[in-house]
Amino acid sequence: MALRALKHIRLSDTPGTATDGIELTAQERHLRRKLLVTESGAEVLVDLPLSIFIEDGDHLELEDGTFLEVRAAEEELLEIRGVSPAHVVTLAWHIGNRHLAAQLEWDRILILNDRVIALMLEKLGATVSVVQEQFSPEHGAYHGH
Repeated sequence: MALRALKHIRLSDTPGTATDGIELTAQERHLRRKLLVTESGAEVLVDLPLSIFIEDGDHLELEDGTFLEVRAAEEELLEIRGVSPAHVVTLAWHIGNRHLAAQLEWDRILILNDRVIALMLEKLGATVSVVQEQFSPEHGAYHGH
């Protein structure tokens, strides 16, 4: 029988050490109710009142009082760089216009690997590279944190 995870705790508020862990992609870290299998093989039913996005290092509190650490898995991403800050803003606009999840940083943008989008961005003058990294996209104005 699976233990239930009833509470999400941000990394900054974690009360102690987790007894188990799990590695999830960005899409998998958007949760409300889902059965997960931890690194130790335990089944955990996430049963939260609202959908949330779990960041790397956040914990889930289980009904037995223990904690599960959630870590961001490395994913195959496109790293997008422009020739100037204004160019990066233009590239971000084109990505947003296509409603793609994006991680925005000072000097680059990360998105999930997509060959068609890579070609479009290269035609717009971007330097595009495939990288393996953790992905934490922006959540949009109407999504709670």
